[in-house]
Amino acid sequence: MYETGEGVPKDEAEAAQWYRKAAEQGHAKAQYYVSYAYHTGISLPKDEDEAIRWCRKGAEQGDAQARYPLGVAYANGTGVPKNQDEAVRWWRKAAEQGEAEAQVNLGVAYFNGDGVPKDAAESYL
Repeated sequence: MYETGEGVPKDEAEAAQWYRKAAEQGHAKAQYYVSYAYHTGISLPKDEDEAIRWCRKGAEQGDAQARYPLGVAYANGTGVPKNQDEAVRWWRKAAEQGEAEAQVNLGVAYFNGDGVPKDAAESYL
């Protein structure tokens, strides 16, 4: 509610503190939100190591929104060693959960043969 200002004054810093409390208690979606806050520097200090740490926690618990950016981090080598195989692994998990951006990235990976065998037909599925 603090994030959107629904029923309370909008306060992103306060929202981040509540997300952080939920994340520390194991809430996967909150872990993704904390990761995003650290990645962007919105409401928490920009810190890529913390962003990856929280993103991984959410991804390992099955949050599709966390799995996609973790794949992007591996593809770009942002906060983790660059590893296209790991990028594809996380995109596939997110894509299977219906995460559209992960589906696009997975398709591009198949089209280019990045981390998977080149397969134009598979890239369009």
